[in-house]
Amino acid sequence: MNRAESLSRLTTEGQWDVLVIGGGATGLGAALDAASRGYRAAVVEQGDFAKGTSSRSTKLAHGGVRYLRSGEIGFVRGALRERGLMERNAPHLVRRLAFVIPVYRVLDSAIFGFGLKAYEWLSGSASFGRSTMISAAETRRLLPTVQPKNLRGGVVYYDGQFDDARYAIALAASAEDHGAAAVNYVRVLELLKRGSRISGARVRDSETGKEFSIEARVVINATGVFADKVRRLDDPNIEPLLTTSSGVHLVLDRRFLPGEHALMVPKTTDGRVFFALPWHGHVLIGTTDEPREVVELEPRPLAKEVEFLLATASRYFEKPVSRSDVLSVFTGLRALVKSRSGQSTASLSRDHRIVVSPSGLVSVTGGKWTTHRQMAEEAVDRAAAVAGLAPTRSRTESISLRDAPPETAAEYKALLQADPRLAAKLHDRTPNVAGEVVWAARHEMARTVEDVLARRTRILFLDARAALECAPAVAALMAKELDRPSAWEEQQVREFSALAQGYLPAP
Repeated sequence: MNRAESLSRLTTEGQWDVLVIGGGATGLGAALDAASRGYRAAVVEQGDFAKGTSSRSTKLAHGGVRYLRSGEIGFVRGALRERGLMERNAPHLVRRLAFVIPVYRVLDSAIFGFGLKAYEWLSGSASFGRSTMISAAETRRLLPTVQPKNLRGGVVYYDGQFDDARYAIALAASAEDHGAAAVNYVRVLELLKRGSRISGARVRDSETGKEFSIEARVVINATGVFADKVRRLDDPNIEPLLTTSSGVHLVLDRRFLPGEHALMVPKTTDGRVFFALPWHGHVLIGTTDEPREVVELEPRPLAKEVEFLLATASRYFEKPVSRSDVLSVFTGLRALVKSRSGQSTASLSRDHRIVVSPSGLVSVTGGKWTTHRQMAEEAVDRAAAVAGLAPTRSRTESISLRDAPPETAAEYKALLQADPRLAAKLHDRTPNVAGEVVWAARHEMARTVEDVLARRTRILFLDARAALECAPAVAALMAKELDRPSAWEEQQVREFSALAQGYLPAP
């Protein structure tokens, strides 16, 4: 992936068949889907790929156990099928994970056991493993830090886990492999029209300030929580489709959940599922579901959300969890399709919706990470019909994604061998090395210190203080690789330091 080359293609290759706005899971998925069908496809993102919601998930490829309660059988079945496709197409990024539900009431064992058998049955041939009921002693063995008081037993079931930001980079790289042009830090300023029909977009390269037009036969709006904002560029008077909620996650030291099993609580006091997951040598706990009125690219957690997670974790862990134990806190905003008034965001469906405006703008909204491929396929189907493109079936069910982690690439290994200094660790508390910074800038369109520390590596999400401490070294490596002056290097450290403060738990 080379940003300069992709940017040049946007400005010199004439009209595109499909222009996708939004470089998150669905937008990158749509670019891959369109390009692999043979359409000329481009995707632009206002910030970095997966900068928003798509890097801030619970890191689960799952059907959604809790949606069985609300009777969304079709949605769960479809998501379980997509879970299986994610594993098949990216086995280097998706793994199976065993979950344990601790049971504190005898009746719950049968209720949870039955529900998870139904969950397993809905997955069909794509099952990740059989669910089983276990004793209290076995529950304690698998979850040695779980609250033992009144523990009656447990239920084990299986789902998938992945690294969301790394998966997004794999989607972008794979889209380019199939001929798409994917460019980050390109902001859409206005939608272009010929008569009453949308014919492309006027955009600005955020790095240079240069503005230019991209002509396209059809435009797909896949901007997540910003979808209504883009729809208003087409028609300022449209009714909003979305409501927004925030999901907060806390990251703890691995001592809070040693071993390889995750903990799941089917229903918390706000109606959500609570997870505690092993992830990159740490423990990830979440998540909340609070309505948000303001849509931001860098949302901050509400104090009550942090307190809720600390209280819930302390209820199910043998030892209480305090703010001083939190290594990082991150917040993601969910785009939820509006329903009847008064319905809580926790109870809203995670299903998606595709809307085509009178001018031909195709907007795909709602959904979740696990169903991104299906959402992208349906959006491209609609876009092709709008543009009058030759109808072609989607191929993404069987497209293997390019290897995303640099350590899997022979060229990366050669890079470290050529310069042993690049094998030096960035920080004592992280396994990441200097070579990953160079690789990210050279091959993965990383343009800022944040891109590297938040999404090419996950250091900011795992240990915000460690990220702050290694930011100067990362800035120096990037300045050399991108040929930036010392003033840029200093500004990057200042900007990242200000950003990282939002990932530290407030006193």
